[in-house]
Formats: sequence, C-alpha cells, structure tokens
Amino acid sequence: MRMNRWFAALLAVASVSAMAQANWGVTRTFPIGGDGGWDYVTVDAPGHRLFVTRSTHTMAIDSDSGKVLGDIEGQKGSHGVAIAPKAGRGFITDGGGTGAIVVFDLKTYAVLGRLAAMPDADGIIYDAKLDRVLAVSGDGASLMTWKPDIDLAAGKVETIALGGKPEFLASDGSGKVWINLVDKDLVAVVDVAAGKVVARWPVAPGGSPVGMALDAQGRKLILGCRKPALMVVMNADTGKVEGSLPIGAGVDATAVGGGEAFASAGDGTLTVAAEKDGAFAVVQTVKTPLLARTMGMDAATHQIFLATADADPVTTGRPRPKPGTFKIVVVGQQ
Repeated sequence: MRMNRWFAALLAVASVSAMAQANWGVTRTFPIGGDGGWDYVTVDAPGHRLFVTRSTHTMAIDSDSGKVLGDIEGQKGSHGVAIAPKAGRGFITDGGGTGAIVVFDLKTYAVLGRLAAMPDADGIIYDAKLDRVLAVSGDGASLMTWKPDIDLAAGKVETIALGGKPEFLASDGSGKVWINLVDKDLVAVVDVAAGKVVARWPVAPGGSPVGMALDAQGRKLILGCRKPALMVVMNADTGKVEGSLPIGAGVDATAVGGGEAFASAGDGTLTVAAEKDGAFAVVQTVKTPLLARTMGMDAATHQIFLATADADPVTTGRPRPKPGTFKIVVVGQQ
C-alpha cells in the first residue's frame, strides 16, 4: 500500500513537472493576405476551420492548410463570429453604423440575412446547452441573445442592460453568463432566464478586463487585463480573485485548457501559465509576431491560432500593420 501511494505521488509530481516544462512555440505560419484589420478568431474544431473578422468582411480559413475557404462580404465593422452547427448558421457581430448581426450559411458562406442589433456589437459566443447565441454591445452596454433558428424576417434580439461597457463573455450552459465590463473594472454575472445582472465582481488588482475564458471544470475565469497588464484568475462561483500573473502589453484574448491558461498580447508575447495545487504560475513566455493580440484555441488538438500581420517600423504611437500581409500564426507544443 505504501509503495502504491509513493508511486502515485511520483506520477503526480512527474505529471506536473512535464506540464510546467511543456515547450510551446510557433509551429507554422499561414500567409493569408487581403484587406482589412482583424479582431476575434473563432475555431470550428470539428470542421477544421477558423473564422476571422476583417472589418468589412469575414474569412473562413482551413485550420490545417491555411487555405481560404470563403469570404463573407458586406460588413461595416465586424468583430466576432459564433457558429451554431445544428442550425447550420454562423453569426457575425457587425458593430459599424447602428449595429447588426450578419447571419450566414455554414456550408456555402452565403449571407442569409441581417438581424437588427445595438451599436458596437462586439464579443459573441454560442452556448450549445442553452441553444442560444450571446453577444455584447459596447456602446449599448447590453447583452443580446437569441435562438440560432430565429426568424430572420420577424425575429427580434432580446437585450439585458449591463450597466457598463462589455468586451467579451463566457457561458457554461447553466443560464449564467459572465461578462467583462472594461470601463468599470468588473465582471458582471447575468442570469439569462431572469434577464438581469445578479452580481458584479471587481477584477482588482487587474483593470480594463478585455480577454475572458472559462475553465468550466475547474470553475475559474481567466481574465486578460490591460491596466495593469495581468492575467487574473477568478473563482467563477464566488468572484474571489485567486491569483494574478504578469503578461505582455496589449492583451486581447485569453484561453484555457489542459491545466494551462494563455494570454495573447500585441507586444508579441503569448504568456503560458500552468496550474499546480489549485494555483496558476507563469511557466513560459512564447515569442510571437508583433500585433498578434487575438487568438482562438482548438481544444482537440491543443493548437493556438493567432491573427496578425507584418508591422511597419514604429515612429510614433502604436505599430501599424503592412497592407496585404495578414497571416495566421499557429502555436503548439514542440
């Protein structure tokens, strides 16, 4: 019995050590090109696809080869994409003008219609358990929600006031939704069925939270904060901040999986943190291209896809992307 316990303990230590020494790095780069900036990267793991918004259009890209599979035109200021496979539909937040949700066919990439939305429609996800699409409006300070099979001619988007400017969100299928309020330094907890905010949790010592990822099993929120630049680990049930870790400047996204958390920043760093004894610690900082601030993670293959472009030399202010150099950088374990 003692030997079995000793062996089990040895295996546990070896497992943590292997995780902490995991060597992440850039494995491939897909040159894509095309006009426009970029925002969120949405990974369709079963379909081996990436959806990346490019301001006035949205690209569907093969995640294995980098081939462009489709290009969805007709947006004024696209931000994010959510896909609802059973409904066969994809949804793009178009924050330009008065705001809209562009609905497209997942097979043909043809635009099926547009839903009226609040201005500055931004972060968007699909919760399969709830069977609802959830999106936030920055200028409208609201959560928007609808069924994926909504009637595109007569259906209306439901809204819930948040009391602050949202950036991104997470959901676990229980009817509870967590939303970053970037101007309030808070996480708002929304009860979708009740249609209201039921809690507001400070992100201190972090501030300006933009990235959010949910570790549903470990019941932790991984927040990417800009002021100061920190990865904040928050208990998803109580709102207690359980840790804060230094990350690069200009974070835009976080991800979590396999006992590790990630934060991608525009300064060309991908911070990797590993969990041990219930706490996260930084184990690696991966060098990525400048401007690679947004990412999506394939939980099945454990690959991370970052959107970026070559940067012009900095003279004043922030670096600018060179036209026509947009690319997808793939990070994996080497």
